[in-house]
Amino acid sequence: SELTIFQFEKTMDTNQIIALQNALPVSSESRNIEAKDTNIYHVEVFQSPCSTVRTANIKEKVLEFLHLKKTAFGDFVIRDFQDKFLAQNVVYIALCDTEIPGIEKKVIDLSTCILQIHVFQVHTDRAGTEELDDDNISAANHWLLPSVDFHGLWDTLVYDDAIKLRLLNYASTTLMFSDKHVDTNVITCNRIILLHGPPGTGKTSLCKALAQKLCIRLSDRYTHGQLVEINSHSLFSKWFSESGKLVMKMFQKIQELIEDPETLVFVLIDEVESLTAARKSSMNGVEPSDAIRVVNALLTQLDQIKRYQNVLILTT
Repeated sequence: SELTIFQFEKTMDTNQIIALQNALPVSSESRNIEAKDTNIYHVEVFQSPCSTVRTANIKEKVLEFLHLKKTAFGDFVIRDFQDKFLAQNVVYIALCDTEIPGIEKKVIDLSTCILQIHVFQVHTDRAGTEELDDDNISAANHWLLPSVDFHGLWDTLVYDDAIKLRLLNYASTTLMFSDKHVDTNVITCNRIILLHGPPGTGKTSLCKALAQKLCIRLSDRYTHGQLVEINSHSLFSKWFSESGKLVMKMFQKIQELIEDPETLVFVLIDEVESLTAARKSSMNGVEPSDAIRVVNALLTQLDQIKRYQNVLILTT
């Protein structure tokens, strides 16, 4: 059939050649090539806390292990290994986020599909606190990511639709665009995420789990992550005109974290509606003018840090 096409190529135009090729029978080999899975699957590898082996060596061994496993049917977690190297250096291997609510599971050929392997270790330090005045009131909590406090949190959050996957894809894409210096006038990538919904639905937990997940997914680009959770109520001082200064002092500390290009920084502002309510009340004359200064200072500082490529702002 290829010889026939070659003989008539000089007398036939391109559209006729394509039509003839489509009409010819397709070999089983060509059919297998066309049916090849082109999706990207993410594999998270939890490295043992005491392991000092290079990440590249672990990735190589994990890839060999998955190729031998050959197939998977949805997400899985493997903790027991016959291989001595994996048993000594790996806590578990997990294929993640392949199951989408409402869509039937499918068999994944691990030997031919595209696998992205993310090796990580968790930090065991608990949350630190930031105090901005003499009243010893915590203005913010601070975690080094990936943190043991959020380990496994992502899997415990269950929603009706694929909100977790869509949120993860959106945040990953915006950070990738920012890291590649994509012109925001051409493609707008807003790195401020607002989650809204009824109380107790896990908005704050989802933000923390998202920060942990992104830190693991982008471990090849950033060495570690920082999560700063701002207590919006603590930004209001009992002293007049001091509230704006507290906001400035808070964001000076955040600025120090962002200036390290190898650090991925997440700023979480919980109950952000309390700030907007204060601004509205101040404009109506109910609250003192100091309240509107806080909100204005906060918005100005958010605009200042947005220009950095390694920061994502999360609000609820």
